Amino acid sequence: MNITSPCVVTLVWTLTDAQGQLIDELDEPVEFFYGGDDLLPKVEEALADQAPGFEAQLHLEPEHAFGDYDADLVCYEERALFPENVEAGMQFEGLPEGATTTDMPEDLIYTVTEVYPSHVVLDANHPLAGIALRIQLKVLGVREATDEEKEAGSVGDAPFAVLNSAPPDTPLH
Repeated sequence: MNITSPCVVTLVWTLTDAQGQLIDELDEPVEFFYGGDDLLPKVEEALADQAPGFEAQLHLEPEHAFGDYDADLVCYEERALFPENVEAGMQFEGLPEGATTTDMPEDLIYTVTEVYPSHVVLDANHPLAGIALRIQLKVLGVREATDEEKEAGSVGDAPFAVLNSAPPDTPLH
């Protein structure tokens, strides 16, 4: 079976930044929904009409991966608004109650990047925003998607979905 939408592909990969620094390695096969939310569009484009055994090396500029870094998505909030144990790497959905920054999107995941005695620095950029990526992948299998997968547009917690919310230096699988 060739890869056509909708279907499920089984992949392994190595993901690095443009300098070759390892970001993630899937050495155990993982399933992804092709034609939904599990894969980046440029990855889907490379996989179109391919079959098991296909291998590719892709270079993705930030605009084809997780976007450019946006300094406007960084803010500072009073330390008192956070739990006593707040530390860099923690994530919060939206800004804390009582936040004084009013022009920030409420529906994003904010990562704590720095903690000071008087304030906390929050960053709503994706951890891989602004980074060019290289991905070496191999297709191990292709199967028809189930009705549930088609309805969800996903097979579940695929690594690119995890990448969309993982703090820096977090294993992605």
